[in-house]
Amino acid sequence: MNEALEGTRVFLCLTFLIYASWSDFRKREVSNIVWAVFAPIAFVLTSLQLFLFIQQQLYIYAISFGLTFALSIALFYTGAFGGADAKALICISLALPSYPIYLLQPLFGFISPIFPVTVFCNAVLLAALSVVYVLIRNGLWKHRTGKPLFGGFEKESTGRKILTLLCGYRADVNELKKKEHWYPLEDINITETGESQRRLLIIPKEEKRGEIVNRVLKAASEGRIQNGVWITPGLPMLIFITAGLIVALFIGDIVWIILRSFLGYS
Repeated sequence: MNEALEGTRVFLCLTFLIYASWSDFRKREVSNIVWAVFAPIAFVLTSLQLFLFIQQQLYIYAISFGLTFALSIALFYTGAFGGADAKALICISLALPSYPIYLLQPLFGFISPIFPVTVFCNAVLLAALSVVYVLIRNGLWKHRTGKPLFGGFEKESTGRKILTLLCGYRADVNELKKKEHWYPLEDINITETGESQRRLLIIPKEEKRGEIVNRVLKAASEGRIQNGVWITPGLPMLIFITAGLIVALFIGDIVWIILRSFLGYS
């Protein structure tokens, strides 16, 4: 019965997250119904297993949920996570507050006692791999056009340029309006003298997207932007969270594995 409850919790978590990832990929949004159904079922199943079989782990459940909730809220309010991403992490803490040791064993040993933290770290690391794709795309754009990547941004700092290079790429300005999951990494203002001033944006704000897109499109129609616009595609983070969960369940904590290899441990 203990193993059956643990297997049910893992299955529940994977089922809801895979569906949420699909919805995030197709629509860039996930219905709140998903989390409204997922959370109470996860809470009941985990609580039932803990009270029946492993009451000594109740404190781990409380700590795991508390820390994950605080982390998710902090990430959401700083703009690092979307609402669905934060809710997904909280639901994981309800369904799998700790690693399901009665059902599985990771291929590589260490898993954080706060299992959702391992999932989060794996997700961030997997998402970071998208930097490789972005750099390749930027290199191909420069090779194809022969134009400077930051033409028009000569006054911007090197640090801003590097962050933009790692997070986004040049795209056709006409596509910006069609693809709602694209966020401009630049804005433009017209001074009283008629001079255009383009500036790079480090953290695009979803609530300001419409205003910025309108300014960029207007500037492009006036010939002020000619070589494309810097955008970030708006990563479907839920896909990486789901992948991070799968990796954590079957392989382990990627960060710990990398650290051990650097330190020379087998």
